Amino acid sequence: MYPTLSSLVQHTALKLGVLTGEDRLDVPVRWAHASELADPVPYLDGGELLLTTGLKLDVDDAAAMTAYVRRLSAAGVVGLGFGVGVHHPAVTPQLLAAVREARMPLLEVPRRTPFIAIGKFVSAAIAAEQYRAVSAGFAAQRELTRAALAPGGRQALLDKLAAQLDGWAALYDMAGTVTAVAPAWAARRAARLTPEVVRLRDRPAPASAVCPSAPDPAADAAGGGGAGEDRVELQSVGSGRLPRAVLAVGTAAPPGTAERYAVQSAVAVLTLLTERSQAYQAAETRLGGAVLRMLLSGEPDHARAVAGDLYGGLLDAPLRLLAAEAGGEPEALTELGAAVEAAAARAGEAVLALADGQQLVVLAADGGAAVAAGAAFARAEQEAGTGPAVILGLSAPTGPATVDTAYQQARAALVVARRRGRPLVEHDDVAAGSVLPLLADDAVRAFAEGRLRALRAHDAQGRGDLVASLKAWLSRHGQWDAAAGDLGVHRHTLRYRMRRVEEILDRSLDDPDVRMELWLALKATGA
Repeated sequence: MYPTLSSLVQHTALKLGVLTGEDRLDVPVRWAHASELADPVPYLDGGELLLTTGLKLDVDDAAAMTAYVRRLSAAGVVGLGFGVGVHHPAVTPQLLAAVREARMPLLEVPRRTPFIAIGKFVSAAIAAEQYRAVSAGFAAQRELTRAALAPGGRQALLDKLAAQLDGWAALYDMAGTVTAVAPAWAARRAARLTPEVVRLRDRPAPASAVCPSAPDPAADAAGGGGAGEDRVELQSVGSGRLPRAVLAVGTAAPPGTAERYAVQSAVAVLTLLTERSQAYQAAETRLGGAVLRMLLSGEPDHARAVAGDLYGGLLDAPLRLLAAEAGGEPEALTELGAAVEAAAARAGEAVLALADGQQLVVLAADGGAAVAAGAAFARAEQEAGTGPAVILGLSAPTGPATVDTAYQQARAALVVARRRGRPLVEHDDVAAGSVLPLLADDAVRAFAEGRLRALRAHDAQGRGDLVASLKAWLSRHGQWDAAAGDLGVHRHTLRYRMRRVEEILDRSLDDPDVRMELWLALKATGA
């Protein structure tokens, strides 16, 4: 704080007397300025104690003195110091009356007290206050930094900051959601500032704003804050072009120098925490992606070694693999990933995720919040529009050694979900039904047509019915008599036809993979 007129009067070496305005001596003095001009106003900034000996003043003219004092009062002069015994033996009644009318303190400066002594006292007091404020600011910075490095750093920092300001503090993410607040009673007040926070986030950083906060009767009744409005200051947090968070501080009056140092220190520390958090999060995401790639490649031992303590706990639990693709809006895939990770963070779960813009793969705990959030997001997006914005396939429960198999399960379920126009299909739904819906794919149908093309060309020339014979033989699991009976031909005829199938396809029907491919080709083409 600045020195006051009272502190000047109480300084025994100055020997100042109070002629009027005893009830206004607590006003701060921003500077002491000596001037003998009849109109010193152009050279004043406000808050000064003006010192004069009345050299160029008509101190016996009541009108002149009234105009002079009024000009000083309008310029923000907080007091008038009149040096007696130099040009005038005492303060004249006309000047005294003018000062009393303006309710301005008037100090009598004895001849043996030089004006420079008063100026030095004011200057030293201001310098001492500035030193105290800077020292308090550095002390606050040390306390805030120490708090930020403790467990629950952001909350501990806000607790310290609110105590130093004798007010409250809140931290917001860029959606305007309160992520931390201190004290607890300020949560309601902080929540009402979301529109102001959202407006600030769109301004280039660093950005700030001052706004009033309406009183909160419920919070006041609970012991938080006083009645009336707070003065709330918003400060952007982050080192980039756009802020990463917003800090709000609520105080009963504008912060002083020390308090402003504390706020700026909090912004600096929060910026470091936010940037470090962003860097750590990016590193964790890359590490998690590497672990998931190893699992998908069938390397669980290497994956566990790389996961370490960060993801090792996840690999000890039953897992589910979720495969997702955009149903029409590419940004929906990003929103799905954010929803899954946010749900996992709230539940304290670890997740592994990979995204390439076209597909999102997530490995999470079976029955956990992340899997539930993914399913809920997909269903909500479908209900909100004409079709699913994202399509999800979910594997059966799995372990680290079989994540690659789980991925194939999730992809197969995803294909079925796409064909059925559903937002989510689980592997159990596919496994419990028929495999045939999986064949309703253009690529599968093209493969099937290619596999049977030579046989169809043979039949089209009227040289036998190889396709029908192959279907009958496969449906009877290679039983010659039964298949020949179905066709109405001798079993030797059927044997001849199967040899022709082998010759034309250059494949052996003794190979179970060949029989499987041909049977699926027949089903896919409706033969």
